[in-house]
Amino acid sequence: MQFFDTHTHLDYLAQDLNLSVSQLVDNAKKSQVERILVVAVFAKNFAEVTACSRAVPQHIVYGLGLHPLYIKRHQRTDLDLLEQQLQMQDPYCTAIAEIGLERAVAEVCTSELWQKQCEFLEAQLQLAKRYDLPVNLHSRKSHEQLYTFLKQAKLNKTGVVHGFAGSYEQAKRFVDLGYKIGVGGTITYQRANKTRETIAKLPLDALLLETDSPDMPVFGFQDSPNRPERLMVTFDTLCALRPEPPEQIADVVWQNSERLFGLGSR
Repeated sequence: MQFFDTHTHLDYLAQDLNLSVSQLVDNAKKSQVERILVVAVFAKNFAEVTACSRAVPQHIVYGLGLHPLYIKRHQRTDLDLLEQQLQMQDPYCTAIAEIGLERAVAEVCTSELWQKQCEFLEAQLQLAKRYDLPVNLHSRKSHEQLYTFLKQAKLNKTGVVHGFAGSYEQAKRFVDLGYKIGVGGTITYQRANKTRETIAKLPLDALLLETDSPDMPVFGFQDSPNRPERLMVTFDTLCALRPEPPEQIADVVWQNSERLFGLGSR
C-alpha cells in the first residue's frame, strides 16, 4: 500500500520540529506515505513551499494560494504575484492552495473583510480555470457559500474540500459537483459522530486522505504537532468505518489523489 498526504504545511512543521524536509519525508516513507502536497497560505511563504518540493522532488508537490484566515494581510498585488508564479508552469506546482472561505473567526468576518474574502476566492478560482489546476479548499462554517462559488466557477479540474467536518448532505453537494472530500484527523475522535457517519456513507472514489500537518492532530497525539506519518492513524479509522477491505481503500484513495494532485495531473 502507498499513501498521499494531500494537505500539509510542511514548511511550518520543519520549523516546529527543527528537522529538515528530507528528514520529514524519510519519516513519512516509513509509514508508506510516498507523496505529500505542501500548501501555501500567503505570498511570503510561496518561496518556502516551493523549496520543500525542490528538496525532495520525487515525493513532494506543492500548491500556491492565499488563505482566507490571512485576508487582512493579503494585498491585491499578491494575486499578481500568484499569477506570475503560475505562469512559470512548474510541473511540481499541482494545485492552487490553500484557498477558500472562513466564517468561524469573527475578526475576518466583518462586512469589509468578508467581501474581500469572496473577491480573493473568486479571483483564485479564475486563476485555477486559466491555468487548468485543481484547488485545495478551506471551508469553516461556509459550506453553503463555498458551494455557490464552486458551482458558478465550473472549473476544468475541480479539487478537494479539505479537512471536511459537516453533514452528509453538505458533502454530497460538493461531490455531485465533482469535488473530493478531504478526510483528516477529525474522524479519529469518537465524538465526531456527524463527520464519521458522513465519511462512512460517501462513495470511496470521493475521498482523499490528509494530515494538515502540523495542525489537526489525530486522537492520542493532541499535544504534539501533527506529521505526515500519522496519516496511518486516520487511514486505520477510515478502514474501521468503511465496508471495503483496507487494500481496496488504500488503492482507490491513492488513485483519487494521484489523478487530482499527482505529477501526472499537469
